[in-house]
Amino acid sequence: MASVQDIGQALVGYCRSNDTATALERLYADDAVSVEAFVPEGQERVTEGREGIAGKHAWWDANFEVHRAEVEGPFPSGDDRFAVIFEIDATDKGSGQREAMKEVALYHVADGKIVREEFFYSAG
Repeated sequence: MASVQDIGQALVGYCRSNDTATALERLYADDAVSVEAFVPEGQERVTEGREGIAGKHAWWDANFEVHRAEVEGPFPSGDDRFAVIFEIDATDKGSGQREAMKEVALYHVADGKIVREEFFYSAG
């Protein structure tokens, strides 16, 4: 079974190559849960299931143009969690507003799969 460090490194690699579909397929449990810090417009704060999380990614891709994305980590904590820092420069396609964003994501691992992801960032 892969270690938390291995899973974290794999996730960071997929994120850096913008291959989140493969990351979801290979690294996430079918019943994984995603929790946002706040309720995004048109979304739910908690999304359940790998397919639901894939839907969040599709929503993001449809609504934002990413100019630059940096991923730092993983930062493991014990044998069941790791954190990743994301810095993104993106434009909201609807409003045309460009914004620099920074967030910390905490991933929980069980049985060799990501079972929960939680995002921390400031609103507004």
